[in-house]
Amino acid sequence: MIRSVCYAGAACALLGAAGICHAAGFKVSEQGAKAMAMGNAFAAQADDPSALYFNPAGISFLRGAQANLGSLVILVPQTEFHGTTPLSGTPPLDTGTTHVTEKSRRDIVVAPTLYATYSMDRLPLSFGLGINAMYPLAKSWDDSSVFRNQVQTASIKPINFQPTVAYRFDDLKLAVAGALDVTYAVVSLQKMTYAPAIDPTAPAPPFGAYELGSLGLDGTATGVGYNFGILWKPRPQYSFGVAYRSRITLDVNGDANFLATTPTGLGAIGFTAAAPFPYTRARATSAASTRIVLPDTLDLGVAWHPTEKLTLEFDATRTGWSSFDQLLIEFDSPEFAAFNNRPDPRDWRDVWGYKFGGQYSLNDVLDLRAGYSFDNTPVPDATLDPLLPDADRHSFAVGAGIHHSMGTFDLTYMWVHFVDRTVNNQDMAALRGSNGTFKSDAYLLAANLNFKF
Repeated sequence: MIRSVCYAGAACALLGAAGICHAAGFKVSEQGAKAMAMGNAFAAQADDPSALYFNPAGISFLRGAQANLGSLVILVPQTEFHGTTPLSGTPPLDTGTTHVTEKSRRDIVVAPTLYATYSMDRLPLSFGLGINAMYPLAKSWDDSSVFRNQVQTASIKPINFQPTVAYRFDDLKLAVAGALDVTYAVVSLQKMTYAPAIDPTAPAPPFGAYELGSLGLDGTATGVGYNFGILWKPRPQYSFGVAYRSRITLDVNGDANFLATTPTGLGAIGFTAAAPFPYTRARATSAASTRIVLPDTLDLGVAWHPTEKLTLEFDATRTGWSSFDQLLIEFDSPEFAAFNNRPDPRDWRDVWGYKFGGQYSLNDVLDLRAGYSFDNTPVPDATLDPLLPDADRHSFAVGAGIHHSMGTFDLTYMWVHFVDRTVNNQDMAALRGSNGTFKSDAYLLAANLNFKF
């Protein structure tokens, strides 16, 4: 009985950990400083090389050869949690009811970008290459945190390559573009694992937790998708943009490493629970694999130039997060046999985001920009976890562009405020979730150098 409970608990822990792999799928749209300053409302302007990300058709209207080199820095302060978790209390049989205040560690994510474009002189044909990181992630809680069985540290280090071709129909004032997305990601995770503790005298067991050991996961994945864009400028005052990016399937392959730190943990990997020295600790490893489908996105934008100096744009973005409905991990090693065939429901939903921004050209040297965006969270209450305690978010941005003889220098600051998220998804049988409130904010800085040759 103990061993079967340990298997189930460890399996839930491992499957929950695998959700980390998908956390890189929570898209980071801030892929250009100019667009970011306008709340990422850029699909209908797309007038610098970062158009490769926002609407690749925009490169058709760029002259000659251009390059855009930049970096995004995400400053993630402490996420605060107030409430209970399956481990809040005194293990093994007094957990899940003690109210705690927990704070995550501060994290910094750096995501560089590089865009290069070339438009031919005698043909309405343009080419481009974009290199960016659409799914970066870093999240960590203290080793003794009440969330230690759900996540201690996790990181996603992705890179995306986008070769692009665009064609311009001058008589229609219309451009179209198509591109490939080749995404490579490195994933790592560290967490503790626990199994439910059963007290036969309790009125409703289980209600506690036994430590099993420490789990580490490392893996890599490569996926290929496509995207296309349309940009139409029927009049000098108006432009309309449509951009679509397909789903990307990531086949993650890597290694799982489990260090049993208790007799109960030894039983979970097939050792006798009361094994004598030197088997007070034991390690098991296994190859592991899973499939993650990153969502498709659709961007619709309209830009208006009421005067020569003022530009306004509104965009709406649909993200198909329903692609993340469950997670299933397969393990090769016999010690992990009981962990197979245990799907982990996620049930994310498709969502819309809305963006509005503007630019005012103060003079020939300086452009001033500001923007706002609102994004609905795709994560339902039932599956919210401490890795990404996501919520509806409001983003406010300001920035400037400074023109020079070779191009433009863009600088942007953004504050992202997450609406307080209260959930009641604590599950003592699976030792997942929490009952309480998460509070989060993030601060973003971006800088780009745009060169014209």
